Amino acid sequence: MIRVDPIFPGRPLRLVVLASGEGTLFQSLLDARRETPSLSVQALVTDKPCPAIDRARRADIPVATITPPRKNAPATPEGHPATDHPATCHQDTYAERRRQWNSELAQAVQHYDPDIVVSAGFMRIVGDEFLARFGGRMINTHPALLPAFPGAHAVADAVAYGAKITGSTIHLVDSGVDTGPILEQEAVPIHDGDMPDTVHRRIKIVERRLLVSTLDAIARRGYISDGRKASFLP
Repeated sequence: MIRVDPIFPGRPLRLVVLASGEGTLFQSLLDARRETPSLSVQALVTDKPCPAIDRARRADIPVATITPPRKNAPATPEGHPATDHPATCHQDTYAERRRQWNSELAQAVQHYDPDIVVSAGFMRIVGDEFLARFGGRMINTHPALLPAFPGAHAVADAVAYGAKITGSTIHLVDSGVDTGPILEQEAVPIHDGDMPDTVHRRIKIVERRLLVSTLDAIARRGYISDGRKASFLP
């Protein structure tokens, strides 16, 4: 059982945001700071250089970039994957380097002491090493009404299937792909003739607002989850 108690108005909810791209969801949190005093953005953590970093710097938000390993890393002359630690080349596998990356990512996030970690367009699946530290305290936004249309192509999949309704889901992150307990959802219509990019723009409008309101509810009410279902505390 996971329980996160409300903390506002005693203090704001401390957020660390993970992002990989433009950072529009991250920007929605920055924009909400004045009117939503229950939230405090502590840092942005990325997996690569991306426009979200510029948004953070303009807002004087600290940034950390933790680059994940490449699956087909260039080999050293000895035939082992390249590494910053040559002495451990013989032990170095992709799986081990992924575990190391997850540990480094967790350390970078922990440095800012968040109450909640927000995956906002972060295009990486975090592993057990990260979830051991932040499981139950990490949320993700997904552009569909889960459990329908999980994965990276949710909007295109919904349009191709002929769905009439899709939407935005805010859920807790677990070890699966978009399988964690759902905190909030809001529906978005798909009209005849809509293209995926049109639907995605419609979802993003809802998604930005829903992310802010969900985090505000966490700060003010907290939540409880049994690992399958989640609900806000009374």
